[in-house]
Amino acid sequence: MGSTTAEGDIAVTDSPPAERECSEKSETDTDTPYSVFTKKQKLWISMSASFSAMFSTMSSYIYYPALVPVARDLGVSVALVNLSVTTYLIVAAISPALMGDMADQVGRRPIYMILFVLMVAASTGIALQTSYAALLVLRMVQSAGASALIAITYGVIADITESQDRGGYVGVFLVFTDIAPSMGPVLGGAITQQLGWRWVFWFLVIVISTTGLSMALFFPETQRKIVGNGSVKVRGIYWSFFSLFQAKTSPYSSETTTGGARRHWPNPFACLPILGDKGSLAVIFIYSITYSVKMTLQTSLGAQCVEIYNLDYLAAGLIYLPSGVAGGIGSFSTGRFLDWNYRKTMEKHQIQNETSGASGSSNTAKFSLEKTRLRGIYVLIAVSSLGTLGYGLALMTRTHISVMILMQFLTGMTTASTFTMTSTLLTDMNVERSATAQGACSIVRCLGAGAAIAAVQPLADAIGLGWCFAIYALLLVAEVPLVWLLRTRGTSWRRPKTPETTKETTVPTSSGSAGAV
Repeated sequence: MGSTTAEGDIAVTDSPPAERECSEKSETDTDTPYSVFTKKQKLWISMSASFSAMFSTMSSYIYYPALVPVARDLGVSVALVNLSVTTYLIVAAISPALMGDMADQVGRRPIYMILFVLMVAASTGIALQTSYAALLVLRMVQSAGASALIAITYGVIADITESQDRGGYVGVFLVFTDIAPSMGPVLGGAITQQLGWRWVFWFLVIVISTTGLSMALFFPETQRKIVGNGSVKVRGIYWSFFSLFQAKTSPYSSETTTGGARRHWPNPFACLPILGDKGSLAVIFIYSITYSVKMTLQTSLGAQCVEIYNLDYLAAGLIYLPSGVAGGIGSFSTGRFLDWNYRKTMEKHQIQNETSGASGSSNTAKFSLEKTRLRGIYVLIAVSSLGTLGYGLALMTRTHISVMILMQFLTGMTTASTFTMTSTLLTDMNVERSATAQGACSIVRCLGAGAAIAAVQPLADAIGLGWCFAIYALLLVAEVPLVWLLRTRGTSWRRPKTPETTKETTVPTSSGSAGAV
């Protein structure tokens, strides 16, 4: 499978023929592009993957307005129904690590199909079940399918984009995942009010099965171990109707068909070496702290805000919209900024806009990738901290609801921008195992968010909402030393990964796989 270096980095030693062929071509033929997909094709691929990833967050948030009707229907307390939210998050921490590793090994399409089947089956079961135990188990199954979609989508984006273009694609992707938490409660509240809570899950069955069928028919395989730069012909489960169009438009289409990538059982611990990498761990901590605080803000909308401002179910769903709209704006604009800033940095260092392999190491060895990707993040942390503090004060003093909404808008925009920066940087640092890296991030962020959410009510009862969110604002400030470490030492931490410093050469072994020398 792979050898682990002293620094915790994985040297992939079982590259299949398709990947080795692509690697050899990139070394010997400078005209061979990193990806043969056109700009329009990349947009189609990334938008399709991003739309599917939206169900990861929507499946969670669409359920919130239905908690009380579900409890009443099943004859249990709301506290017990809330337990299904907790178990959903626990599974969401594990599933991306499991499925991300598989997607990095056997391809994106097979895992997509598994995830869609899990989501449709679980949603159908929830719509039909009549017992609390079934609800609890099926929500966990639903989480197993939905939560891994985000990690797989990061992998797809890494497959088809280089560093100078990646920020924009990540930004567009996060627009979908930022809007979903706002759309979910609105849709869930409206459907529950008009048709009943079971139709929330029938709605998910309809839209998820339609999306899954579309992905099965038209979404191409992008995993570079399977299709190289996209020019290797595929068959079986890796084939889609997109392949017909690709064969007619790409001058790089190869006659080589997919050899079997070496498969292994899914291993949720495959992401642990990434947590042993200092740079990746620092990025994951920054992302996870921001995510944890963001989740406390979102959760309080459905709990504290409803009580303080005496909102009905529909209004309780609508107050999620400002944060979602702000998140979409922040993600999209930050993605564009990251691409612009990366190109300006390349021009400053007189680097040609050339293909430099999966990690772009020949470019980033000449400048600090961490400084380039995290430019302006101190401002984002400051605004996020002040917005979180202001939000807590607004709830404590019961000021006009517009003040609370404004604070949600500000924090929604700045946290989304932070997510875009850190996600892009984490992908840049782990291009060849990007889905696995996002799985590692999921473990930390979901466990952190679970702890942060669990602490909100006890803290609010003990010291009040104002001081409660002041503590969360201080958590955001704690990101500053992590950012400083990344910007000052990140390049030296990352340097052992480059071929020049590791002096690791990959050669074919007698079994046909590659070995590290």
